Amino acid sequence: MNNQEKKLWSGRFASSAAQILEEYNASIVFDYKLYREDITGSLAHVKMLAKQNIITASEAESIAKALIEIREEISQDPRGWAMARISDEDIHMAVEKRLTEMLGDTAKKLHTARSRNDQVVTDLRLWMKNEVADISNLLKDLKKSFLDRAELDINILVPGYTHLQQAQAISLGHFWLAHEAKFSRDLARLEDALKRIDVCPLGSGALAGSTFNINRDFTAKELGFSQVSNNSLDAVADRDFVVEFEFVLSMIMVHLSQFAEEMIVWNSQEFSFIEINDAYATGSSMMPQKKNPDIPELLRGKAGRVIGVMNALMITLKGLSLTYNKDLQEDKEQLFMASETVKKSLTIAADFLKNIEINSTKMLEALEHSFTNATDAAEYLVKKGLPFRDAYTIVGKAVAYSIKESKFLHNLSLEEWQSFSEVFSEDIIQTIKIANCVDARNVYGATARSQVKQQIARLKEVLETYE
Repeated sequence: MNNQEKKLWSGRFASSAAQILEEYNASIVFDYKLYREDITGSLAHVKMLAKQNIITASEAESIAKALIEIREEISQDPRGWAMARISDEDIHMAVEKRLTEMLGDTAKKLHTARSRNDQVVTDLRLWMKNEVADISNLLKDLKKSFLDRAELDINILVPGYTHLQQAQAISLGHFWLAHEAKFSRDLARLEDALKRIDVCPLGSGALAGSTFNINRDFTAKELGFSQVSNNSLDAVADRDFVVEFEFVLSMIMVHLSQFAEEMIVWNSQEFSFIEINDAYATGSSMMPQKKNPDIPELLRGKAGRVIGVMNALMITLKGLSLTYNKDLQEDKEQLFMASETVKKSLTIAADFLKNIEINSTKMLEALEHSFTNATDAAEYLVKKGLPFRDAYTIVGKAVAYSIKESKFLHNLSLEEWQSFSEVFSEDIIQTIKIANCVDARNVYGATARSQVKQQIARLKEVLETYE
């Protein structure tokens, strides 16, 4: 018996497949990861076939029992099981082939009213629903880590930056909450993407539906889908939901990369704002003094591969006509990698955040050797009645004078202030103290420590809804 006669689709073919086609065509080397979802889908399908009297209850019971045995068999060593059956092309054919080995002709009835086209996309959607749940939980864990850090560091003051230039003083707690906000949006995007993922295509067949009296609503309910696909052509061809999921994964990695970049800069000797725990850093093979921030550097680096996955699938899809094309086999391998990368990255980012030591003295020193209170001085004059642009010019001159005299604004005497404008009075000295500058920004969402406390309280209420 040649290789072609062993194929479940061999009826049309007179000769066997070339070995190079066997190898190039096989997706079981990566889609074995869908074995649980594939068997779950088959169990629901066979139950529906019996309910609709398309097969007998006895046949359905035998098939279901054997499928559960196969699931247990694969679970012992999923990759090893798959590699031993690489000639079966994909996990779907491998499971059906194994079922046939166990049950003979009865097994051949499983694929009634079903195609690999609607089968594979059903499996993929089931797998992605599980991934959404896992990643959502990891995002929530990371959000909590930022929230905990914000509460711990609320009274630490640090320069805020624009263009990587010192801009205005902020609470470090406010800084952490800014990163938390990014991941909150990611979580919302993920939950919204789930609406497009949570659609059951089973019953669409190869592309045109089925002549059998199947019950698609029953199958969807059995599989936990919230809705059934509306168009059989679109159902087997659609990979929008994969691209959307990959976009969310890419945004998560972009946000992790942005956070990582700041930690890399803050860890540098020039900044020295943070110290990374020894367990989360590495050394140099040549330079004994080095302590390298490998975790944030890897977070930054791995963002590229995840973004690339999304781009690759978009490029694959752009030239495809309806409905299924073998190109769509390329939707899985990189998706699996991207999702795993994000899960690992979220986990290690949360751990990293808990294992950095804040150098609050260095942060305060940076503020005391800066002009981050210049805007506060200008706004002081505005509150005294001057137009903002006039106030801006006056304080700009004070800054230029301070630089020339190797001073900072908070070092200037009242006489020096009044040399720029008689509007300045004794209260300017207190107004431009760093802590006062921070707490003066007391509007909703701003950096005043009273506002940060309110932000933390609101986020804690949201966090309680996750539990």
